[in-house]
Amino acid sequence: MAHLASAHLVSPFEDSVFVSVDGFGDFSSAAWGLGRGAGIEAEGRVYFPHFLGIFYQALTQYLGFPNYGDEYMVMELAPYGEPRYLDKMREIVRPNDDGSFRLDLAYFRHYDEKAGYEWEGGEPRVGTLFSAALADLLGPARGRDEQLTQSHRDTARSVQAKYEEAFFHLLIRLHERCGGQNLSKAGGCAMNSVANGRVYRNTPFRRLNVQSAAGDAGGAIGAAVAAWGRTGATSRFHMNHAYWGQQSTNAEIETLLERGKSALVAAGCAVRRIGDDAVLASETAAVIARGLVIGWFQGRMEWGPRALGNRSILADPRRADRKDILNLKIKRRESFWPFAPSILREHVNDWFETDDDVPFMMQVYPIKADRRAQIPAVTHVDGSGLLQTVARDTNPRYWALIEAFRAETGVPMVLNASFNENEPVVCRPEEALDCFLRTKMDVLVLGDYYIERPQSA
Repeated sequence: MAHLASAHLVSPFEDSVFVSVDGFGDFSSAAWGLGRGAGIEAEGRVYFPHFLGIFYQALTQYLGFPNYGDEYMVMELAPYGEPRYLDKMREIVRPNDDGSFRLDLAYFRHYDEKAGYEWEGGEPRVGTLFSAALADLLGPARGRDEQLTQSHRDTARSVQAKYEEAFFHLLIRLHERCGGQNLSKAGGCAMNSVANGRVYRNTPFRRLNVQSAAGDAGGAIGAAVAAWGRTGATSRFHMNHAYWGQQSTNAEIETLLERGKSALVAAGCAVRRIGDDAVLASETAAVIARGLVIGWFQGRMEWGPRALGNRSILADPRRADRKDILNLKIKRRESFWPFAPSILREHVNDWFETDDDVPFMMQVYPIKADRRAQIPAVTHVDGSGLLQTVARDTNPRYWALIEAFRAETGVPMVLNASFNENEPVVCRPEEALDCFLRTKMDVLVLGDYYIERPQSA
């Protein structure tokens, strides 16, 4: 119920069909219903052990990505393959007439063996979810360090295709019963941004809202707004930004830089304070346009899994080599991972096959065919981009930076990656400075402070 409340009650919609699809759920793995004003009413559920999220997670493990959250790897790998194994995936997940789904449990372990979440040193671990029967169906599982083959890419594409097939079947049946144009989503599976970007193409819904912390973290706001409604409150809270986390003052940043002065001097860094927002945006945009990689630490941290312009690494989307440089020298991760474009809201329709508000980077849309060559660093292999729209009223400093980059280059977007290096996204300025110094970022902008490494000739 917390997931369902977080889907509808913080959305911009007066009425919406809402859906929560999860991995391991609280007895149910999916639920749906209709939200009207400040009220929500659940209509149906899928119960243990038939979890669509478990299907995706088990196949993620099968493909050699065992870590919690590695489902993103499969989603990003999928465009490199073809759905050659979709018929086999249909043996694993089967639709019901009401829109729900069921698993063929022969391929899974979670329903009769211990395969839940455990924590080791703060990191969640999940036991193996698939059975030996899955290898009989699809062939041997990929080892973690084995080379990726075309068969693995095709399997990833088939997994994504089956997930979308099951999800869109549910949405179409819901629309037949409930009608309406508006859809609100929550649950861990709501972060499948590729499927989100295909909702309009594959269902009758025409407006979509996915809040910034759609996974388990979003249960916090869902519980709060549901309890608020039970007090008799009739007003609604529209969560139109994600900047709810910790922030640091310029005074605190100045103290940190003084304390870390010896490390900065040893790295040859120059530090200066730029107190004028327009100058800060202009100077930062100019070095991005020169090809430098920027650490951008501003204001309150984002709530949810995406870096949305306050804890971000930024680069020039026009430079094809930026993707490889970021993956190899800073992120140190697989080369097939794409990066997202942060685009000024008023320019979305000029570059993307949509004119949607996507403030939380939860939808993938096609980039217009005649624009793709201009922004190769944020264009995925299938011509799509993980969209983030940036509005002036919700993040004026980030908007000003992108506007300055547009004035410099004619391109109203920057490449946006999370500010981290195989670790949680940086939260405090100490973490940002440490990440900057141990990686090959060129510039760090900490609040008003501009820190630049010496550039080789």
